[in-house]
Amino acid sequence: MSRIQATFATLKSQGKKALIPYITAGDPHPKHTVALMHALVQAGSDIIELGVPFSDPMADGPVIQRATERALAHKVGLINVLEMVREFRRVDDRTPVVLMGYANPIEAMGQAKFAERACAAGVDGVLTVDYPPEECQDFVQLLKSQQLDPIFLLSPTSDSSRVDMIVHQAAGFVYYVSLKGVTGSQNIDIAEVGTRVKAIRSRTDLPVGVGFGVRDAATAKAVAEIADAVVIGSRMIQEIENSSEDALLSNVAALAQSMRTAIDDAKT
Repeated sequence: MSRIQATFATLKSQGKKALIPYITAGDPHPKHTVALMHALVQAGSDIIELGVPFSDPMADGPVIQRATERALAHKVGLINVLEMVREFRRVDDRTPVVLMGYANPIEAMGQAKFAERACAAGVDGVLTVDYPPEECQDFVQLLKSQQLDPIFLLSPTSDSSRVDMIVHQAAGFVYYVSLKGVTGSQNIDIAEVGTRVKAIRSRTDLPVGVGFGVRDAATAKAVAEIADAVVIGSRMIQEIENSSEDALLSNVAALAQSMRTAIDDAKT
């Protein structure tokens, strides 16, 4: 059982839902990333989603694009991100870490070498936005051979055949994108998300996480009532962007704690 699977199993036994914050590795500065990861865990986060900076983040809205630009200005690349995970693992060998990013840096390293290095660093899951499930069966097998969970996105436009294709390859959990568009846009239609999550659950036993557009505690609570995990991305990056260096860790921790409290208050 992977760390991701074990985390969801423990939460389910406790009647709880997962909090999954997203931060971009290297934002606002590489020296802060590991400390931010630890602060998020201490504030009640269950899984850390760590963004790999890339120059053309097509699925990300302006908030995360700015975070990527800040990280790239410090020349943070995939090798640096793996080293950050390795450093995090020196203290925390329990909390799952999912890398979220794009195919180009993986292709530059080589798929097999990436899978080996990610496993060695202590990565648990990999979400690659632009590897379509129709074309990445070999990559999925490479990940699974290194005990890495391939995570896939499902969208409001995913029909039943595509859902079946994705859940057949996925492991750990599946990530339902609650909005049409990029991260941080619009407002979530909770009723529609609930219908879609129910339909996905009818086709898989994998936990379903929901993200894109979770901006506040009320929305986090509403999502937790219908999903197995709540992913907080752009709102977390906004807190980083708006915080002074001295207040960075405390502000991010306070935001995570408020989301944790809201999620735990959800009726399930």
